[in-house]
Amino acid sequence: MFHHSKDLQFNARVSRPDPVFANILLEQFGGENGELAAAMQYFTQAFGAKQPHPDKYDMLMDIATEEFSHLEIVGATIQMLLKGVNGSLKDAADSSEIMQVLDGKAAKENIIHAALSANPHFVMLSSGGPRLANSQGIPWCASYIHSNGDLTVDLRSNLASESRAKLVYEHLMKFTDDPYVKETLSFLMTREVAHYKMFEAALDTIQPNFPPGVLQADPRFTQQYFNLSPEKSFTGPWNEGEMPGMNKEWEFVLDPAAFVQETEGLTNMDDDKALELEETEELNKQMSEEKSAEVIAAEPDGIAQWSDYSK
Repeated sequence: MFHHSKDLQFNARVSRPDPVFANILLEQFGGENGELAAAMQYFTQAFGAKQPHPDKYDMLMDIATEEFSHLEIVGATIQMLLKGVNGSLKDAADSSEIMQVLDGKAAKENIIHAALSANPHFVMLSSGGPRLANSQGIPWCASYIHSNGDLTVDLRSNLASESRAKLVYEHLMKFTDDPYVKETLSFLMTREVAHYKMFEAALDTIQPNFPPGVLQADPRFTQQYFNLSPEKSFTGPWNEGEMPGMNKEWEFVLDPAAFVQETEGLTNMDDDKALELEETEELNKQMSEEKSAEVIAAEPDGIAQWSDYSK
């Protein structure tokens, strides 16, 4: 059950109309890294987490709801940036300055012309309001959403989503000189950082959380780094020394073509991994049983009920 407060989480303000920036800001309204995409991603992920991870369900729903509030902030900012196109301005930072900008028919026509140049939809379709589209007019699409049903996978997707959104806000701040708009964007950018740390902490409470899913990696193919750009090769912790958190050493395959030929397409590997293969199969069975038991234990007996209402 959602409850809407008409006061914004952060008081969005603008000092003057800017249809061009309003169009750019649509990236965070209806774009693939925007607030609606984030809200719907965490909202849909939460359903699968409700029974096995009720604490993560709570977190995902809270953050999804906050993302909806951020969508409202972005939409309100776009609406105010289109003053003169839509004919209304709520909570303006400096009304006198805006009236100076719009003083006279010529000034208003300039604003409308700028809106038409930036995005014809502002004038033709939305009457000067935000539409669920990105800055190029491409409609919002559900394919932006990553919800895989495995909470460790979903949380890692969320870390990437928050990282991309943070970067978009950082770039957006380069294209406006309005101090009030920058203040709003800085708030929204900072909340992306906060959400990143929330998801990171939540992932750490699920152990083990690697590799994602149930089945373990085949030990015969885990450690090889194939040197597929031999002309200018680099080494680092991604291909030499100990694999992070695996207690294994990287195997740098200097000549991948020869290696594949010698092993008959990796089907004739050394037998030194036989014991690890047996251990992996046992761990696969153990993890499968634990995962099944976790899901079964979370399912209620009798009639399924989503909410437990209390007075």
